[in-house]
Amino acid sequence: MASISLQDFPTVAQFYKDRNIFLTGATGFIGKVFLEKILRCCPDIGDIYVLIRPRRNKSVHERLRCMFKEKIFEELRRRSPEFGTKVKPIEGDMMEHNLGIGDEDAETLRNNVSIVFHSAATVKFDEPMRLAVEMNVIAVRKMITLCSTFTKLDLFVHVSTAYANCDRHYIEEMVYPTPVQPQQLIELCSMLDDDTLDMITPKLLGDKPNTYTYTKQIAEHLLVNEGKNLPLTIVRPSIVGASWKEPFPGWIDNYNGPSGLYIAAGKGLLRSFKADTDAVADIVPVDIPVNMMIATAWYTVLTKPKEVLVYHCTTGGINPFTWGELESIALKFFWKTPFEKAFRRPTSTVLRSNSLVHDYWVFISHLLPAYMIDGFNKLSGSRPIMVDMYTKLHKTMDVLNFFTSRSWEWTYTNNDSLTQKLNSQDRKTFFIDPRSLHWPEYIENHILGTKLYVMNEDMAGVPAARAHLTRLRNIRYTFNTVMVIALWRVLIARSQIARNLWQFILALVLKFVRFTRITSSVKP
Repeated sequence: MASISLQDFPTVAQFYKDRNIFLTGATGFIGKVFLEKILRCCPDIGDIYVLIRPRRNKSVHERLRCMFKEKIFEELRRRSPEFGTKVKPIEGDMMEHNLGIGDEDAETLRNNVSIVFHSAATVKFDEPMRLAVEMNVIAVRKMITLCSTFTKLDLFVHVSTAYANCDRHYIEEMVYPTPVQPQQLIELCSMLDDDTLDMITPKLLGDKPNTYTYTKQIAEHLLVNEGKNLPLTIVRPSIVGASWKEPFPGWIDNYNGPSGLYIAAGKGLLRSFKADTDAVADIVPVDIPVNMMIATAWYTVLTKPKEVLVYHCTTGGINPFTWGELESIALKFFWKTPFEKAFRRPTSTVLRSNSLVHDYWVFISHLLPAYMIDGFNKLSGSRPIMVDMYTKLHKTMDVLNFFTSRSWEWTYTNNDSLTQKLNSQDRKTFFIDPRSLHWPEYIENHILGTKLYVMNEDMAGVPAARAHLTRLRNIRYTFNTVMVIALWRVLIARSQIARNLWQFILALVLKFVRFTRITSSVKP
């Protein structure tokens, strides 16, 4: 197809008219937002095939029906009650041979699919190497094999991560060489047992912090080499947070990224977290990478670039916001709109850059209360849970520390170029530029979203939650007062100096009271 001028470009919605697409990761966070967006804003799209595995005695059709009942699809249900008829579930599993797709379904995909969006992956940072390779590397090879049979394929869109090259400070829109060839890593995993593989994983990672970023970089390298005969593009989001605008502000359905930290801090569990308050919190609202996926497919198919275009979905380089600024907004919002049944009052400071200070507060405010409460629970016959809870929280903190203690710089050339190609209406509908994002409002909406959609708490419970925080404050003040008095009484009993000081203070108080009475009785 010959290159066409911008004036001849169809709109994004026109481009997707009657076009059939294939989506992996449809039941994940990004996948749900993608489905909702493309169905609502490209209503004339053809069939959307989604790879789903049966789960918990539910068929893929049942899983899809349950998903469409979620809050995120509420507006779509109102506008177009039959929207689900366009979505065709394909039973499969990324871990299975040939993705677990049956012959009949494979034939359907082969003869109908025009664009593939691959967003399925394991996003757990601390996944064992074998599973991370299976899900993030070998699955990409399986997708290449499958898509190579598609007779109408125009594009394969791969969702990676902006942290695939996090061992570099300055990251360009390119696929970097890897320290090991994908096939070598795959063979290594097949040769070694789990214990041996886990033992050598740190050496394999090198300067990478975890198996997620490591395997994501390997997957990109495999994609551009083994999939070189396919039309490709890569989208790299940073830390994906709650929605900015669509389907409505603050929608979130998971504990990943900041969401789990918001809940832990808001409920008073998280009292200290090691981070650089001046480091950039590169969080990107989920609707931006989703819009990027849709728009990059439109642009790439129409222009057919010779090279593989890489797009960074990040915010730090063009609309920076630090972890310290985030902390300030979040802690204030916890008091205005508190979580229900808080364990303790939210603390005034959570982030600490000094390791010794952080370790001190972890011991005093995390471990000591946890062991005391679990000890009491054991004596009373209740199940001890606090130590296990803090063990999991500390594991999450350790995993995230790499990203909260550093800043990166990503190039943004392809994003700006794509924005210029969209017409004025499509720029509004498929917004991909975060420069106008107002961080304080977004952070508050994100926290509110975790309260409403993750914790399933109702706004009607806010007054009771505030009253609960007041009770916790009174309990703390009472406890502190009792402890000070008790400690002072012990000092008085054992120290003559302390007794003399106590008598001196009492004498001053009595003199002040007498003076106040005398002066108040004198008439002016």
